[in-house]
Amino acid sequence: MPPEHRYTATIRWTGDLGTGTKEYAGYSRDHRIEISGKPPILATSGLSPRSDPGRHNPDELLVAALSSCHMLWYLHLCSTAGIVVTSYVDEAEGLLELARDGSGRFTQATLRPQVDVSEGSLETARALHAAAHEKCFVANSVNFPVDCEPTVRRRPAPPTST
Repeated sequence: MPPEHRYTATIRWTGDLGTGTKEYAGYSRDHRIEISGKPPILATSGLSPRSDPGRHNPDELLVAALSSCHMLWYLHLCSTAGIVVTSYVDEAEGLLELARDGSGRFTQATLRPQVDVSEGSLETARALHAAAHEKCFVANSVNFPVDCEPTVRRRPAPPTST
């Protein structure tokens, strides 16, 4: 049997404004995502007018998880292939489609990593995005396409001060 890793999280609703969910407009969508030993993530709903725009929402966190997983695999693969990455920024985007009944689903996500490389083959650095995508746990778990549109540039490493 292959190895398994179990992840746990506690989601704690903090939005009771005094009357619980007695009325749709009478409660907040605010909640905390708690993972043992780590700072909590303050979260809310992404679409409700009762949401706090200063908090993260599950939709954003899904896009962030896709981007983060891809980046971590990519950096690992570059490291083992002799590619020196000096900068990595991803402007990731997910498209959520809503149904008439208010339900919805993601129909696609696009990762747009901008990578600076100081050593190694640019061709290999570009190709490793496909390999990272194949290994990404999160991308392998969703039921919608995740596209990757990388930009890889040669940038010399900044000089080190002595």
